[in-house]
Amino acid sequence: RAVGDRSGEATTLNNIGLVYDSLGDKQQALSYYNQALPLRRAVGDRSGEATTLNNIGLVYDSLGDKQQALSYYNQALPLRRAVGDRSGEATTLNNIAYVKRDQGKLSEAKAQIEAAIGIVESLRTKVISQDLRASYFASVQNYYKLYVGLLMQLHKQQPAADYDALALYASERSRARSLLELLTEARADIRQGVDPQLLARERSLQQRLSTIEERQITLLTGEQTEERVAVIRQELEALQRQYDEVETQIRTTSPRYAALTQPQPLTLSQIQQQVLDDNTMLLEYSLGEERSYLWAVTKTGITSYELPKRSEIEAAARQFYAFLTVPSQRIRTAKAAESGTALSQILLGPVAAQLGQKRLLIVADGALQYIPFGTLPIPQPREAQNKLLIAEHEIVNLPSASTLAIIRRDLAGRSLAAKTIAVLADPVFGQGNERVRETATRAISSRDAQQFPPLPGTRVEADQLLALVPTSERFQAFGPAASRETVTSGRLSQYRFVHFATHGLLNDQDPGRSGIALSSVDQQGTAQDSFLFTQDIFNLNLPAELVVVSGCRTGLGQEIRGEGLVGLTRGFMYAGAKRVVVSLWSVEDDATAELMTRFYREMLKNRQPPTAALRAAQLSMSQDPRWQNPYYWAGFIIQGEWK
Repeated sequence: RAVGDRSGEATTLNNIGLVYDSLGDKQQALSYYNQALPLRRAVGDRSGEATTLNNIGLVYDSLGDKQQALSYYNQALPLRRAVGDRSGEATTLNNIAYVKRDQGKLSEAKAQIEAAIGIVESLRTKVISQDLRASYFASVQNYYKLYVGLLMQLHKQQPAADYDALALYASERSRARSLLELLTEARADIRQGVDPQLLARERSLQQRLSTIEERQITLLTGEQTEERVAVIRQELEALQRQYDEVETQIRTTSPRYAALTQPQPLTLSQIQQQVLDDNTMLLEYSLGEERSYLWAVTKTGITSYELPKRSEIEAAARQFYAFLTVPSQRIRTAKAAESGTALSQILLGPVAAQLGQKRLLIVADGALQYIPFGTLPIPQPREAQNKLLIAEHEIVNLPSASTLAIIRRDLAGRSLAAKTIAVLADPVFGQGNERVRETATRAISSRDAQQFPPLPGTRVEADQLLALVPTSERFQAFGPAASRETVTSGRLSQYRFVHFATHGLLNDQDPGRSGIALSSVDQQGTAQDSFLFTQDIFNLNLPAELVVVSGCRTGLGQEIRGEGLVGLTRGFMYAGAKRVVVSLWSVEDDATAELMTRFYREMLKNRQPPTAALRAAQLSMSQDPRWQNPYYWAGFIIQGEWK
């Protein structure tokens, strides 16, 4: 005000209104918005005027005055269109859709949210950076949740109008879109035709990132000051920004990337034709703030169900996960069974009578991505509640049904690798073969101030797997040979099964820095780069039938709304793996060795497909008194193709 900056004054008044709104003081918020509005009009700030009008509409909406809210939204909308604010236009259309829904005008609400999603779909394809595209998509997930809810409400009113099929399609549109695009991009070899200097810079930055990440992990596991750690983190973040910029430049200048057609999610009929078979049922979950939904899809039909709201389902899922994984909880078998039964009644109870298919394809959402569905009791009469889902069904996990169609399309006709199995196990952590902890567990977090413990069980595990195939069909890399150099050399591309028995490195804040711990010294005891990070995995050529990462929490990662758990799995799929076996928690060393031996015996000796083999191995463990607690066998899940 003192310097006569009326535009800045209007912006600040609007922002004060935002603060009061977030504090729940709606009248004060309105007061400040109404001071900002005439100033924005006076200085000709049409974009700012639209923002303030939209904000006033939000306040009236929260106060229950839907007509006033609609009046302000309808003033904001043409202004946003006039100034070309496409993102703001989508926001206001979404807000109008909420009001129309609350007024019971479902068809009008549907038209508004479809227009908003149309804008969102257009905007996201213009973002070249995959990370930014994913973060933008995460920010608009509430649009898709509203759309799904509207379609399911319309389905309740008009059951014969196929609105539930449209809702399933909307759910698929909201899931793993970056992964669909990455898998399509992987088969296109987008680096062909790109400036060699740009590719050389990419390789240089990859190497520098790996080196600095290793330095950071070394600092975190030693006696270091926070200042030194902070310096390394800043350097790492600066390099990561440079790397992301180079990746964007590669996509921008790649002739093959420019020619790519954006992959589209599948409709109901396409899922039935391209994904499912007579023995497979899709169970797809969508968790919402007010209510959640389940679609059960077979080759010939679809049924849908309304479930409780997200908070209720996720609370039950987290409680059950704790009973599966927390040592102090695992012994409380009665409580664990009760927790599992409660969650099963929510997730499977509505569809229990339809679970006739041998195989269940699970597309989970939110906290359900951490649950091994095979450990849930089959919903049955109370006297028969102890039977687990895995006793009757194979379980396959995917971030979306559309993902499998892309995998099948891109791998169709691919010839099998010439040899059977490559195993990397028992890496050396620390120079001079130093083994630095007595306890053996395959859990490591880059935020934990601890050294890598040895994994003696992995050598036993590896020997037992290798004994199942002739010498000419196998490759082993133990001790110092279980190295980053071995993995990146290209040698593993000759094998159908690639098995990593080592520590998983989880970074749930930055999935690009999750990875696998390998030998930190070579045969001569000289230090070497020892981590295979997600970005390294993306650059592998690994056309394997199966990759197994037999370490802790290797199936976890950063949970990004709309993408799911982003981590090692998609890296291996990008590299060419048909399917991946990973873990959902910190697994126990001896139990894992036993499970993996049984798993591979089923595949290599009994010629079982991987999904059937994993189920058979886990069932046999569950019936063994030594290992019957699900903690020992249920942590590993399979993602990808089951055929």
